[in-house]
Amino acid sequence: MKRRGPVAVWLGLPLITLGIYQLVWYYKILSELQEFDRRRILSPTGSLLVLLLLGWTVIAPLISFHNAGKTIANAQRAAGLPVTCSPAASSFMAFLFGLNIWYMQRQLNLVIDAYPGATPGTEVALVA
Repeated sequence: MKRRGPVAVWLGLPLITLGIYQLVWYYKILSELQEFDRRRILSPTGSLLVLLLLGWTVIAPLISFHNAGKTIANAQRAAGLPVTCSPAASSFMAFLFGLNIWYMQRQLNLVIDAYPGATPGTEVALVA
């Protein structure tokens, strides 16, 4: 997985790209999580379509963010880290200026930091 700056992902790049980067980021992290632990089946395209087509419902994106939080928690578990990612926080922080993006990237960076020196695309050993 690729290490990204949480503030840049949450505020900087979405401002520059008028919000499009958040959609790209969401697809990328789900794709990277799928590659990280192939035992879990994810649908990055389906999750992105939920945000694009059902974003107006409010409930569907919250469920999608909740599922992404569970996936990040599972990645932390697979990396042998204590699970600090809360799926509920991944959902409800969306109402706080979109801070869920910052939160999820911060939690992902913990997984990435567990494998120092590993470059994106490198196969790593999973604990659980």
